[in-house]
Amino acid sequence: MSAFSDALGVSSSGLKTQSQRLRIVAENVANTDTPGYRRKIVSFSEQVATSGLAQVTLDPIALDRRAGEQIYDPSHPMADQTGHYAGSNVDLVVEIADAREAQRSYEANLKMFDQVRQMSSGLMDLLRK
Repeated sequence: MSAFSDALGVSSSGLKTQSQRLRIVAENVANTDTPGYRRKIVSFSEQVATSGLAQVTLDPIALDRRAGEQIYDPSHPMADQTGHYAGSNVDLVVEIADAREAQRSYEANLKMFDQVRQMSSGLMDLLRK
């Protein structure tokens, strides 16, 4: 049964990291119009547990270094002497693509989790007979 629990552990770590990724994408989308907001970037790494099983983990969140667009509005409280202020550097097209990729990865991990659960249940049924 160790192989089943290992597979469930790998799958659940993928589910957890992809849900965290979706949360970060949602934060980026929500702050698209926030002046000065820097896009958060998610990256993953592999963590090997004491059992020797590799799992996916989320690295510390980094901020995108690209400059935000300069918006001209002299009446804005954040405007400088030239009448410009820094907008956010979030690109909605990139965020939508990231959200779709994270959703598909989440669904793949969920499918794997369900397959392992079904195989485990089938094995238990065979052992009872």
